[in-house]
Amino acid sequence: MIQINNKVVDISHFPDGTFLLKEKITDTAGNRNEGIEIKWNYENNEELLAVYFLTRHIQAAGFCNIVLNMPYIPNARQDRVKNEEDVFTLKYFAEMINSLAFREVRVLDAHSNVSLALIDRVKQYTPRKYIEKVICEIEKNTGKKPLMFYPDEGAGKRYSSMITLPYCFGIKKRDWSTGEIKGLSVAGEIGLVEGSDVLMVDDICSYGGTFIRSAEALAALGAENICLFVSHCEDSVLRGKLCECSRIKQIYTTDSIFREKRNTKIRVFELENE
Repeated sequence: MIQINNKVVDISHFPDGTFLLKEKITDTAGNRNEGIEIKWNYENNEELLAVYFLTRHIQAAGFCNIVLNMPYIPNARQDRVKNEEDVFTLKYFAEMINSLAFREVRVLDAHSNVSLALIDRVKQYTPRKYIEKVICEIEKNTGKKPLMFYPDEGAGKRYSSMITLPYCFGIKKRDWSTGEIKGLSVAGEIGLVEGSDVLMVDDICSYGGTFIRSAEALAALGAENICLFVSHCEDSVLRGKLCECSRIKQIYTTDSIFREKRNTKIRVFELENE
């Protein structure tokens, strides 16, 4: 979904499948330096071309103070190449965004620092306020703050600087030839797990296999209620087994990319303006 100054853009098509776009931008004070915000909540790759066309249209009308609010960074998973045949899609995506010379590009909880390095004038905002909402809800229901859990050491370093609560982290056992996770062990303050409510936190979820393994490992150590917060939850989670996992009581996410709001196990926070 694309919005310009909080108005949803109607993306229509000609019979051949190409865009039929109409967008009139008017300034309120006769000042072409007035700020314009394009908000892009990613749904599909086609929208990238729409963002490009709309931005060029706005610039052609004389506006140059344009901000791109893009909570989820498309192509962020392809942040490195290992073989000659690997296409570095994140790099080329960033080049296309950079060519539009936005005054600022706002993103939420980037998947890696590579994205932040490749995108010009990028400003990252954290999911801290949403994680704190979950913590408050858990504390209200149980009378105590949860023990935090992060699926790997990198996530532990990232989120423990935002949330100053005791935490554990996962150590993944991965088959590097396929990328498949074969197992997961828990490290950190594992002595606090037994009898604790646990909040798992990470940036992105597709099918949820890592979180299922994490919940199983935490339950084996005596964790009681286990919840999960992810900044970006793909709709593909509904095709996996995460929502069926009895170990995980509740899943929380933002509306950065998640669209299906009828599943009662997944609670969606509407992103607030930063």
